[in-house]
Amino acid sequence: MDDIIARRQFDPLYIWLDIAFLILFAMALLLKKKYTTVLVGILFGIVYFAVDYGLFHLVFHARTISGGSLFWVLLWMSMSYGFTNFVWIWLWISKDKHLLEWSLLILFWWLCCPMIAATFGNGTPIVIQRTTGAYHGWMALILFVGYAGVIVWNLFQRDKTLRINILWILAIGILVQFGWEAGLLLGGIRSAGFENFSDKLLTLITNSLLETNLGMPYIYLIFLAYSAKFTERLKKRQTPLSMKERLRENNAERVRSEEISEYLA
Repeated sequence: MDDIIARRQFDPLYIWLDIAFLILFAMALLLKKKYTTVLVGILFGIVYFAVDYGLFHLVFHARTISGGSLFWVLLWMSMSYGFTNFVWIWLWISKDKHLLEWSLLILFWWLCCPMIAATFGNGTPIVIQRTTGAYHGWMALILFVGYAGVIVWNLFQRDKTLRINILWILAIGILVQFGWEAGLLLGGIRSAGFENFSDKLLTLITNSLLETNLGMPYIYLIFLAYSAKFTERLKKRQTPLSMKERLRENNAERVRSEEISEYLA
């Protein structure tokens, strides 16, 4: 695990394109009255920065950079992927009726932005990387504790409507990170300079299984606690629920299959 290196190399244009996208994406969410979703994205962007700069850099000394300022590049990266990752996660777990459209918008951007920047950018490349051996054990511990708690909860729930859909939150945690990692890899940003494809694949798989996924049980609990009392528009629910009642309600909710069927027809 000491040899796993997460590296990115990109033209500075990539940063400015992504900032423009984030602004437009946030505006689209606000126009659709996704106020809580936007707030969650901003808050977790700040959390990403605290972890990336505070822990990975200041504590573990795992970050290095050339061609740019570590502080400002990490601030952008944290807000970018913190915002998009957790907005997407919140849309998934709230089973938004436009989940397909939001998902495709994010995935297409992650894939296309690196290619656009590589074609039209001409600045000095920024290369930023981190080693992972110093903290993967801690991340694995957080992941195990979270999912172990969910498993134990389900084992002792006779009422099936009160069981957490483990496969659902597991799929979200893995696929969100995988979409991000795959977009970076295919766009030539992730693991740039690695000659061995197995090294790139190892980073992709390890990060997809571990990094965003480790927080999913905790994020789901936050979602249940918040949405039991408040609406997406930051207003109090007319009839507040307990967390058990909100879990039962969320289990009964479905992504609108009829809308997806229209796309496939």
